[in-house]
Amino acid sequence: MAKIFIYGAGSIGCYVGGRLLAGGSDVSFIGRARIAAQLREQGITLSRHDESRWHVSPERIDVSTEAASAAAADLVLVTVKSAATPTAAAELARVLRPGTIVVSFQNGVGNAEVLRAALPQHTVLEGMVPFNVIERGAGGFHQGSAGELEIRHTPAMQRFADEFRNAGLPLTQHADMLPVQWAKLLLNLNNAINALANRPLKEELSQRAYRLCLAMAQREALGLLKRAGIKPVKVTPLPTSWIPRVLSVPDAVFERLGRAMLTIDPLARSSMSDDLAAGRATEIDWINGEVVKLAQRLGHAAPVNQRLCELVRQAEGSAERPSWSGEALLAELRAAAGSYARPLMRA
Repeated sequence: MAKIFIYGAGSIGCYVGGRLLAGGSDVSFIGRARIAAQLREQGITLSRHDESRWHVSPERIDVSTEAASAAAADLVLVTVKSAATPTAAAELARVLRPGTIVVSFQNGVGNAEVLRAALPQHTVLEGMVPFNVIERGAGGFHQGSAGELEIRHTPAMQRFADEFRNAGLPLTQHADMLPVQWAKLLLNLNNAINALANRPLKEELSQRAYRLCLAMAQREALGLLKRAGIKPVKVTPLPTSWIPRVLSVPDAVFERLGRAMLTIDPLARSSMSDDLAAGRATEIDWINGEVVKLAQRLGHAAPVNQRLCELVRQAEGSAERPSWSGEALLAELRAAAGSYARPLMRA
């Protein structure tokens, strides 16, 4: 049986690794001392928005705080926050056997490249986790939204395909992951809005003012992607380019459309909202910040996403958690977009 390691025993890592364990795979975890102690004492309890549940007892959990334990790995799933990717790459480079497969199941669009640069003797693949996972304490992790794992296709991954299928996490494979990553990132532009709103995702998305904020951020990103020649894939029942229009409809209409488009647990919040609540640095630079970086490469601006980056960074450094109303946040983003457009009109 193949040996699978989860490098980054956080919410995503524990959920995916726990599901693989529950499905019969040989899985070990590498994570911080707090989570390691929790898993050794409590095991892992997993749940999903459709009320499915799994439990892995403590005696089945193999968890370490040291990357050296990954020397035995056939497959490593990297699930750390994006800021920790260079550290992960350096640590794994010191211990992995040549030929080990490494998958970046992380936010953003550039983490696999960071890993690949440090691991030239290994197969490094882009992956994508489309669903939201909530840590509930005492070894509990809850999948709050729907979706299937996506990964770049390579024949080397075929030996692991059954492991994921047995866990109920089948891999959808793609020849080119960049359009898939950008499709997810377009949806993740809501993470900043949700974090600033300080409300559950379902409650936030039920209010048109917040949805208009997301529509502005997405339209800005879609315009830049078109200039860059990148066409995001369809990851919801609707084409990606339609989503900003659907977000803009009245609440009663969106409630009907949203049921077909999104399955979200009523209590789920974005990981960025959870980070602010815990006083951790967010991944804003690897989500909305990616849009800003794309704009800079193209010689353009992204004032809406730039302003969202600024507001989240301010919230990271604030002693008091902000809770923006939809109307106030929308006015802020419209002002940012307007301040950029006016100099262009004068020019």
